[in-house]
Amino acid sequence: MSNAIEITGLRYSYPKNDSPTLDGVDLQIPEGAFTIITGPTGAGKTTLVFSMNGIVPELTEGRIAGKIQVFDKNVRKTRVQDLLGSIGVVMQDPETQIFGRTVEEDTEFGPRNMMLSREDIRERVDKSLSMVRLDHFHKRQSDQLSGGEKQRLAIAGILAMKPKMIVLDEPTSELDPLGRSEIYKTIQDLRQRENMTIVGVEHATQDIIDFADHLVVMRLGKIVWQGVPSALLRDIEKSRALGIKPIPVSLLGLSLAQAGLADIHDIPLSLDEAEKLVRQIISKRMKADPDYQASALFREEPLKISASGKILLEIKGLTHIYKGGVQALKGVDLIIREGEFVALIGQNGAGKTTLAKHLNGLLQPSEGDILVLGKNTRITPINELAKDIGYVFQNPDHQIFSVTVEQEIQYGLQNMDLSDEEITERVNEIAEITGLEPALQEHPLSLGKGQRQMVAVASILAMKPRILVIDEPTTGQDWEGIQNMMTLIKGLHSKGTTIIMISHDMDIVSEYADRVVVLTQGEIRADGTGEDVFKKNTVLREACVTAPQIPLLCERLEDVLDGLCIMSPEKLAETIVGYRRSI
Repeated sequence: MSNAIEITGLRYSYPKNDSPTLDGVDLQIPEGAFTIITGPTGAGKTTLVFSMNGIVPELTEGRIAGKIQVFDKNVRKTRVQDLLGSIGVVMQDPETQIFGRTVEEDTEFGPRNMMLSREDIRERVDKSLSMVRLDHFHKRQSDQLSGGEKQRLAIAGILAMKPKMIVLDEPTSELDPLGRSEIYKTIQDLRQRENMTIVGVEHATQDIIDFADHLVVMRLGKIVWQGVPSALLRDIEKSRALGIKPIPVSLLGLSLAQAGLADIHDIPLSLDEAEKLVRQIISKRMKADPDYQASALFREEPLKISASGKILLEIKGLTHIYKGGVQALKGVDLIIREGEFVALIGQNGAGKTTLAKHLNGLLQPSEGDILVLGKNTRITPINELAKDIGYVFQNPDHQIFSVTVEQEIQYGLQNMDLSDEEITERVNEIAEITGLEPALQEHPLSLGKGQRQMVAVASILAMKPRILVIDEPTTGQDWEGIQNMMTLIKGLHSKGTTIIMISHDMDIVSEYADRVVVLTQGEIRADGTGEDVFKKNTVLREACVTAPQIPLLCERLEDVLDGLCIMSPEKLAETIVGYRRSI
C-alpha cells in the first residue's frame, strides 16, 4: 500500500519564536487509512496538520526544514491552492472558514471555484449536507447556526470538494453525541466507498476506538507514541502520563483489576467487553444465591433535587423567534434554586444557548418572562444583571477584547464602583485560582484555547456572581485542561455558586451535575437527576443524546443490578466487588 503522506525530519518555528513548534517529526500515513493525532494542548498537532497542505509556512511564515510529501506532491514546492484536489482541511474553529451567507452558498463555495457544472454542484451540495445532518438547512442563514451546526457546515464544505484526503482539526468538539457518531460513520463510509484517507486531530478517545486504524500521540512538538489505539487505551497509566483521557469502562476495568477481580491486560474498551467482564465476575455469586440483589449491597439513597432552596431564576413561558422566523424556544418554564448544579443537554440547535443568553439579557423574549433574583430581564439593564449572573460564551474569543489578560479581568470590575485596591486584590485572587498568574501580561489571543477559556471564566468570576452560566466549558480542551476547568467549577459550586452548564460531554454531566435538563426543538423534554434522566431512552433518542457509558452499562446489567443506575465507574466497581466479597 502506498502512502498518502510521508513526513521526514520536519522542524518548524513560528516567527519571533526560537523554540520549535515541530521538532523532528517523522510520520507515514498509508493511503485509505484513518489516523488520529492526539496529545495535550500546545503539542504541535494543529501546526502539523496545517503543514500537510502548505498553510504552514506559506501563510504563517516562520522557519521550516524537512520533507512533506502528499500523494507524491512535494508540499514545500506546491502552492496551497494546487493541493485542494489532494487534501482538504477542516479547521478547529469553523467560523474561520464559513464564507457563505446561507448554508447552501457556503457549501457550494468550493465546488464553484472548481468550475463544475450547476448540476454537479447541486448534487455535491445536497449529498454533503445530508452526510452531516443539515439536509433541510439549505436556506438557513449561516450566522444563525449553533456552534455545532457551524462545525458540521465546515465539514460539508470540504466534503463537497471531494479531496482524496481530509484532515479534520477537532472535527467533533462542538457536536452533540449523535452528531459525533454520525461524523465518524460518515468518515468510515467515505473510506470504504471512496478509499479516502482521513487524518483527525482529536481529544475524545472514546469516540475513535472503533474507527481509527492508527493513533499518533504528540508532546512538545515530537511524536512520543504511535500504534494501534487499543494498545495505548488499555494501558491507563501510560495514557494518563501522555495526557489521554481514559475511557469510563476502562476505568471500571482498572478498579476491578486493582481489586484482584480482573486481569490488567483485559481492561475493556467497549460496552460489549465491559458487560462480558462484569457478568463473568458476578456469575459465581448469582449461581450460589439466585435471589441475591445488587441493591442489597449498594443502597445509596438516590439524589433528590431540593425544592426548598431560594429561587434565583424563574422562567415563565419563554418563547424566542429569531429574524427569519426560526422558533428557537417554545414556551419554556423552568425554576432554578440557589446552590444547584444544572446541566442543559440536547442536540445542536435544540435551544440551549438561546435559553442561556436570555438569562442575562443578551436576548429578549418574544413571549414570556425571566426573573433573576426577582428582577425582570425585560426591564433590567444588562450591566445590572451581570452583578448577579455571569455568562461565559461557548467561544471565548467572542468575549475577549482587551490587550492583556490582566486588563481583561479588570474590565468588568471597573464598572462595579470598586476602588483600585479592591480591583487589584480581586484580579490577583482570581489569577491565582485560575492559574493565570504567569500570563497576566500576555495578550489573551496569543494563548491556547484552554487558557483563553480560562481567561473568559476569570473575567466573569472576578465579579463574584451568584449564578454562573457556562457554555461548553470543556470544548476542544485536552484532558488536563478539562480536569482543571471542572475542578474550578466544582470548587465554585461547593462554595455556594449556582452553576448552569451547557455540555455535550455526558461523562462530565454525569460526574458533576446534580440536575439534568433535556431540550429538544426548543422545549424541555426531561428534568431530573442524572440517574433519572439517563434512563429515559426515548427522550434521549429524540434529543440526539447518548447516555454516558456507565449508565448504559447498568442498563445492560439491569437483571443483575436490580435496576440500579450508577453514574461513576468507581461506584459500579464497588457494587461488583461487593458481589465477590459475599461469596
